[in-house]
Amino acid sequence: MKTLIVGGTGLVGAETARLMASKGHEVTLMSRNPTSNPALLEFPHIAHDYIHDDISLEILNAFDWLVFSAGADIRMLPEGESDETFFMHANGVRVPYFFEQAAQSNISKAVYIGTFYPVVASQNIETSAYVRSRYEADKALRAFSSPDFEIVCLDAPYIIGQFPGIEAPHLEGLTMYAAGKLEGVPLIAPAGGVNHISSLSVAEAVLGGFTHGEAGKAYLIGDENLSWKEYLELFCEAVGNPQNLDVTTDAHPMLPDIILYAGRNATVSYEPENGELNYGRQRIKETIKNVVSSYLN
Repeated sequence: MKTLIVGGTGLVGAETARLMASKGHEVTLMSRNPTSNPALLEFPHIAHDYIHDDISLEILNAFDWLVFSAGADIRMLPEGESDETFFMHANGVRVPYFFEQAAQSNISKAVYIGTFYPVVASQNIETSAYVRSRYEADKALRAFSSPDFEIVCLDAPYIIGQFPGIEAPHLEGLTMYAAGKLEGVPLIAPAGGVNHISSLSVAEAVLGGFTHGEAGKAYLIGDENLSWKEYLELFCEAVGNPQNLDVTTDAHPMLPDIILYAGRNATVSYEPENGELNYGRQRIKETIKNVVSSYLN
């Protein structure tokens, strides 16, 4: 199928592009700026900023399937702009607009990669602009699902992965932290924990969503439930610096409160939905090894 991947130059989009191309699909990437990443140059690219630019039916009509992996998060918040204004516009307005246009095009199926927060931390929908914006986006875009335009949503937890040419500063920071290379920053783990999933598993879930997913449904996907202590100790082990980390309830230097939308010290643990999506699991330790290797080498 001719597949458009919005956010195709990011970690999940690139992983999905590689997987879908290996299955014989014709993949085109869409992102704000063209990419110079050699690992992605085989794919056609469309420069488009979904937050600020309207999308034309002429562009969308060229495709059969749509992957949307470009929801706005804290990394994109413009300096000086309120999170309420930015997130509610970027996610709550512009994402549904894109799907409204896609529903009028030749595209027959779409998979949207959302976040698990509106499900696992629903109490924060009213208090967090980010969580609320993702909740509103999911609700609004699924309203466009129909027999002619089937939409499957994937509510993903923390995503970890490594793809050639794509930098992930947070994962690089955790690697240096685990290796003891951040001077004056003590090795310690925050209380609580969360579910994690690899970018490869998300890509497989996307493919499963197209082939077997139930139209109009949101799947709570994931892989392993880990405490932050277990997660950081896997990084320490991978860098050759094994640790038995102490746990603190204070703010953590590498996992600040601003990215912990379920709340500091919260434990988010659940059994992920897989079934017909048929994505691989038990990959977190292996994925951390790959991440660490890419930054240390």
